[in-house]
Amino acid sequence: MEGCGFRDRITDYTAKNVQILGISFDTPAENKAFVDKNHFNFPLLSDTEKVIGIAYGAAKDATAGYPNRITAVIGPDGTLEQLITDVKAATHAATLLETLPK
Repeated sequence: MEGCGFRDRITDYTAKNVQILGISFDTPAENKAFVDKNHFNFPLLSDTEKVIGIAYGAAKDATAGYPNRITAVIGPDGTLEQLITDVKAATHAATLLETLPK
């Protein structure tokens, strides 16, 4: 549901010069199947060793089965501008879009 929200609003994000990247703990093959099934128009990266998930606080440690849903907004200079930990899958893509500069 969350990924589909980003998919459906990709032109709005592109207009704001925003690149959407998804990250999951699944393998590249599993992610490809998920991307194909949902017709995602943005990359879905694999973090099978959970390094990124741990670094951003989406998982406490490598024993986590699944990451928590979070969003990291990284600015053009590479700095973390927002870390959103209260993500509601159904509305997140629209809500986030409203918070970004025009």
